[in-house]
Amino acid sequence: MLFVCYPKCTTCQKAEKYLKEKGVEYTVRHIKEDKPTLEELTAWYKLSGLPLKRFFNTSGMLYKELQLKDKLPTMSEEEQLQLLATDGMLVKRPLVVTEDFVLAGFKEKEWQAKGL
Repeated sequence: MLFVCYPKCTTCQKAEKYLKEKGVEYTVRHIKEDKPTLEELTAWYKLSGLPLKRFFNTSGMLYKELQLKDKLPTMSEEEQLQLLATDGMLVKRPLVVTEDFVLAGFKEKEWQAKGL
């Protein structure tokens, strides 16, 4: 399992604590130092079954600076994915990536439903 996070993010810290308490094995990937590629984001989005907007860090400074709230509705999925791939700080975190599913953000009930 891949745990994609930003170590300074308090939600990521809570999520990692949760995984440790549950004894889940995972590999950590720092989202800013090793940002997801366009290919990875595309595959994760398709596997997740989530709306693409759920992959955006809507509370982040960069999201607000770029005024993406207004721009995203007019962008194609491909354009949105390309934009996400430009900077890891645009991506919702943490991300949990397995062969079977992808989770964006930390919602304990969603994680429990996936057996985490």
